[in-house]
Amino acid sequence: MTRHYGMDWLRIGAFALLILYHIGMVFVPWNFHVKADPLVKWALLPMLVVNAWRLSLLFVVSGYASRALLRRAGGVGGFMRNRSFRLLVPLAFGIAVVVPPQLWVELVTKAGYRSSYPWFWLHDYFAFQTIAGVPMPNWNHLWFVGYLYLYTAILAVLIIAIRLPRLQGLFDRIFGGIGVVLLPLVYLVTVHAWWLPMVGETHLVVGDWIAHLSYLPAFLFGFALAGSDRAMRAIARWWLLALVIAVLGYLFIMGAELRWWTQGMMSQRTYIRLYGSAHAFEQWGGLVALIGAAERWLNRDRPIRPMLTEAVFPFYIAHQTIIVVVMYWLLPAGLPGWADFAILLASTIAGCWLFYVVGRSIGWVRPLIGLRRRIRPLATPII
Repeated sequence: MTRHYGMDWLRIGAFALLILYHIGMVFVPWNFHVKADPLVKWALLPMLVVNAWRLSLLFVVSGYASRALLRRAGGVGGFMRNRSFRLLVPLAFGIAVVVPPQLWVELVTKAGYRSSYPWFWLHDYFAFQTIAGVPMPNWNHLWFVGYLYLYTAILAVLIIAIRLPRLQGLFDRIFGGIGVVLLPLVYLVTVHAWWLPMVGETHLVVGDWIAHLSYLPAFLFGFALAGSDRAMRAIARWWLLALVIAVLGYLFIMGAELRWWTQGMMSQRTYIRLYGSAHAFEQWGGLVALIGAAERWLNRDRPIRPMLTEAVFPFYIAHQTIIVVVMYWLLPAGLPGWADFAILLASTIAGCWLFYVVGRSIGWVRPLIGLRRRIRPLATPII
């Protein structure tokens, strides 16, 4: 299996976008742990450019990387042992240490919580209770790691139960042409417009059907794509069509947010189905367009790539806590939105870099932040 540098760059870019997106969440009206005052409502429009496909892309590139990890592990047993250690250890560390400041800030700013952070962490956080509607302990943004582990376990069961070469051949035939654009698109339109129209994700695992119906197939698609040159060539051929589909979906959603068409112009049921269909268009069209661009123009190495490939997981673990805490410190200053954004961006990059550089240099800390126990070049991404 030849390493695809384009997918590496796509993975790095996806996590960079995730950090920017979570900084943006401070300024838009959507629910988040801490909010700027005043909000910047126009920021919704650039946020909506990536909203539909950003998480699906993370699961696709994670599935793609899992193919190489499986080959290197030499079997399903070794693969699951590796994934259990590399995902569950940083997940547990994140829940216990990284996430709590986010919940404390949320309770202080939204619910009038008066206890100090040390008191909160020692007495309330691990009490398995709900305070002001916030369950504790919580995995917050680390739900992605938990879901990734769940989907990895499902993948392992499928590998054991199904003859992989035969299934890979079927994947090549189905997705080796225009079907790579159209068939998943039809499926996602069905999910978002008919099965679960306008249903939000809960990230609680049980009952989170809208997430599982979107992200599990994306993860499995990425795994199969890693073994299919035919499907990758089809994506490279049809990426422009996919881009047009994604833009059409975004334009409808943008128009809905700007109230170009209101529910008074059509029935509630029709409006919801059109919105769900537009979300599906943007979701899958954006994914195929990005993978096609990675195949055509990004499949080349650069000296900085190995370090960035290793750094993205520690960055992911730390970034949201840094964003929430820094914004909490900025609230009393009453700065304009552009100043808050600039400080948040600089602080998040600097804080994540410090988290990574210090953590990677301490042997016993490395597994806690998602790195190998021994310092050596990273051949394959872990997420």
